[in-house]
Amino acid sequence: MKDDKITQLMSHQAIRRLPHYLKYLKNLDTASNDRISAAVMAADLRLYEGLVRKDLAFVSSVSGKPRVGFKIDDLISGIEHFLGYDMPNRAVLAGAGHLGKALLCYRGFESYKLEIVAAFDVAEKLIGSEICGKEVFPLEKARDLCPRLNVRIGIITAPAAVAQEVCDILVDAGVLAVWNFAPAQLSVPRGILVQNENMAESLAILSNHLTEKRR
Repeated sequence: MKDDKITQLMSHQAIRRLPHYLKYLKNLDTASNDRISAAVMAADLRLYEGLVRKDLAFVSSVSGKPRVGFKIDDLISGIEHFLGYDMPNRAVLAGAGHLGKALLCYRGFESYKLEIVAAFDVAEKLIGSEICGKEVFPLEKARDLCPRLNVRIGIITAPAAVAQEVCDILVDAGVLAVWNFAPAQLSVPRGILVQNENMAESLAILSNHLTEKRR
């Protein structure tokens, strides 16, 4: 309950910074020094010291000591616990096309304790096949398989036209969070989180930046 209240208080922008802190801390050489200060982190990451100090206060059980700083291992453990990286999360993927296949084969999720255990699709040529060791099942099997596999995350890489239907099926199957790669706005019941990865928006920002530079 306490962690839930802290998560509600911490902004999404702050939560987005935590993986960058984690990567930075894990790349530090702790052989000569096992501590780090918020000031050093801020300078290296080009952030405001007060911002970094505030973020670390949310995830660290102990405060940094003046002129000594935080223990690096404690910070790493605190961030991983806050983000849930110390507990495995199981996911399924709906839409085993080109993007879906790429995600199914991506090994980097292992670092974040995310395991995609199965895929779903409606294409007969894909159903029954394996993609990087994950079997592709008919979409209608989701309601049966997700509870049995203890899945709580649904990844949608289906076309926009069917994304809402796919989302409804996954929510009915018991997923509590949806990672949406489809270019569609999804409607979900209260208590279900949708994280959109909108490539069109990202491309628009990049394109606008290049247009401004050309001018």
